[in-house]
Amino acid sequence: QVDSTNTGRVLASDAAVFLKKSGLTDLVLGKIWDLADTDGKGILNKQEFFVALRLVACAQNGLDVSLSSLNLPVPPPRFTDTSSPLLLSGTASSDVPWAVKLEDKAKYDAIFDSLNPVNGLLSGDKVKPVLLNSKLPVDILGRVWELSDIDRDGMLDRDEFAVAMFLVYCALEKEPVPMSLPAALVPPSKRKPLCVPGPRPLIPSAATTKESHQPLPPVDILAAKTPLTQ
Repeated sequence: QVDSTNTGRVLASDAAVFLKKSGLTDLVLGKIWDLADTDGKGILNKQEFFVALRLVACAQNGLDVSLSSLNLPVPPPRFTDTSSPLLLSGTASSDVPWAVKLEDKAKYDAIFDSLNPVNGLLSGDKVKPVLLNSKLPVDILGRVWELSDIDRDGMLDRDEFAVAMFLVYCALEKEPVPMSLPAALVPPSKRKPLCVPGPRPLIPSAATTKESHQPLPPVDILAAKTPLTQ
């Protein structure tokens, strides 16, 4: 499917479009790419592509994205295609009750309002101290930001901020922060458009032009990782 011309190689741009359908964050997919593209040439051969698929499956099942996970038994990776009926799971999830309870939401809203939002949005600079205050590791906080900034605008609205707080409290309770946002955590206000993620380049060459005017919050805010584009 990805190597339609049977060259035995998959280019970064083609792989990116396909791997985005896994629903994993750019941060995780960037890590998967780095591990699979062993010599950094921006092309995967069949064996390397299999490694990428295997790592996607590991991430989707909550395992570490590392070469040591490759031998662990995991179900095959799942990819949603915009033309595939599987995507209906996204629309059906609109019936799932939101994991953030009402009383917790009231608490998170109070914190949100205390941070002086502008037009109902908080910039990364305002959210950063709250996240750092949790004393969680920076890479975990980077993932919390990535998962909660659902529309990828570098700002959090009231619902996205509640997701961030929910994930921080889970992490403080020693629960692992998921690699991709579970359906139950997506705020009801964000559920419809989320079903059809547009393919956005995530890796090497294609990313540089796209991302230059859209800074990646986890990098700016928490210096969690070097930017994917380098």
